[in-house]
Amino acid sequence: RHITFNDGAMIGVMHVLRDIAEGKKPYEFADPELRSRAGEAVRKGIECILKCQIVVGGKKTAWCAQHDEETFAPAKARSYELPSISGSESVGVVRFLMQLQDPDRRIVEAVEAAVAWFEEAKLQGIREIREKAPGTPAGYDKVVIEDPTAPAMWARFYQIGTNQPIFCSRDGIPRRKLADISYERRNGYSWLGYYARDLLTQDYPAWQARMAKR
Repeated sequence: RHITFNDGAMIGVMHVLRDIAEGKKPYEFADPELRSRAGEAVRKGIECILKCQIVVGGKKTAWCAQHDEETFAPAKARSYELPSISGSESVGVVRFLMQLQDPDRRIVEAVEAAVAWFEEAKLQGIREIREKAPGTPAGYDKVVIEDPTAPAMWARFYQIGTNQPIFCSRDGIPRRKLADISYERRNGYSWLGYYARDLLTQDYPAWQARMAKR
């Protein structure tokens, strides 16, 4: 029942609705009434996205992987997906907002705030590797090592208010290190990644240039 940004669910639907509303391929068959309804759904969806953006200390940040359908507050999903700020799902949300052709002030502010949060939340000096682990189900184990030359990474989930990365086994207890959770969850889920790299180095500069021409 939650508003689900997890795995691109809501944003994927928003892309489809937007393309229908604009008559893009392969939705040329959509009649004017359907296109109008899709357009209205996109407008409502954008309002929903803006209401879900997490505010900490009066400052907008990014989004949780899922939000309560009535309060818009960050919500828990699976036992290891706690209310948090997502360094992964938020990327898709920001990209969608950046693609809007004539964004109003609220949308621009939402993008700028989220990008600022990504800059604050990036993790530097670490790298995730796979070490051989004979006798384990996968034959390897994910390990985080120190590496001052490594590019910035982001955590899948951050504690709201502290930006502390959190990792979780199926017991639902947040932990601070990847090594502290179960082998099954450590290796069966994406906890760290270069999620926002292209967003910050490519998408955002291109968006800024486009906004400057308005």
